[in-house]
Amino acid sequence: MAIDRKLIRNGNGWALTINSTILGLLDVNPEVNMVRYNVENDKLIITKSDKTLEKKVVK
Repeated sequence: MAIDRKLIRNGNGWALTINSTILGLLDVNPEVNMVRYNVENDKLIITKSDKTLEKKVVK
């Protein structure tokens, strides 16, 4: 599956949005999971990380 996406301005850098279809294919819940990205042979590879986000306790 290949999807062309445009980058969006984010502060001094650029961001890539990931739609819910792709998140579902990766089994990523953005409120719990982190993603890992690697660059190999001029390709950006995004995978689900083994790490999870810590929940912040609101007092």
